[in-house]
Amino acid sequence: MYSEEYIVARMALLDALDALQGHRDALVLVGAQAIYLHTGAAQFAVAEFTTDGDVAIDPRLLSGDPEIASAMRKARFFLDMRDGRELVGVWASMRQIAGVPAKVTVDLLVPDALGGAGRRAARVPQHEKGSMLKVHGLEAALVDNSIMSIGALEATDTRSFTMKVAGPTALLISKTIKLSERVAAGALERGRPDRVKPKDALDVLRLLQAIPSVQLAEGVSGLLADETAGTVTSEALGELPDLFGDADSPGSQLAAEAAAPEPPDVIAASCAALCRELLDALRAQGIGAG
Repeated sequence: MYSEEYIVARMALLDALDALQGHRDALVLVGAQAIYLHTGAAQFAVAEFTTDGDVAIDPRLLSGDPEIASAMRKARFFLDMRDGRELVGVWASMRQIAGVPAKVTVDLLVPDALGGAGRRAARVPQHEKGSMLKVHGLEAALVDNSIMSIGALEATDTRSFTMKVAGPTALLISKTIKLSERVAAGALERGRPDRVKPKDALDVLRLLQAIPSVQLAEGVSGLLADETAGTVTSEALGELPDLFGDADSPGSQLAAEAAAPEPPDVIAASCAALCRELLDALRAQGIGAG
């Protein structure tokens, strides 16, 4: 049973994919919606839940037509606002969730290593500055992905698209880096509790539970040798033990918070055990971490 928020988030994602049809080869689904495609129904009381869609873009495969910002606006998306300023790469649209007007977003993201000289906005020729956000950690998604079918979650919506979806190892890497950055920022920015999202840690646990450790370790081995993905893969491996290596590690504790009403001690211990299992599988392949 899908939450209404997730159903509407998928609807918005499909609208964006329709708008960007001409760039489909350059798009890779990442984030929670990609994770749920790999993990299916996890063994948690808390349901799969997301209110947005995340799409990584390989600028090397982009043409100038359609121009991304124009295509998104034509599909009735607009750049989201915070504190009176447009957010880079965060495309919003107005929807109805449980009869209440709500803003649902689709983030268009370019891996930092391929995003050009800008600090936040990806610099992609022929496309409007600010239409795509540079994000560190998504590089592996351009390497580790496969074609999957993305369909609507509502019975009356028959749309379905085929596109690249980031693989489990790439998703683990991107989520680990995202969490490490936000945990570090949260420690520095005490007035910004939104910097750390417990659900991100629960998404990591979903991956660790659903995907065999040997499979993840094999994926890591291949990515470490890749020119595009090697650096972020190594970085994520260094952060993983600090985030999830023990039950009292910040990632384990965040996952326990997000999994309520599951027993927090059980969830935190599960994070630590699965992390250690993955680290053992990595060592068996001659790969160190931490």
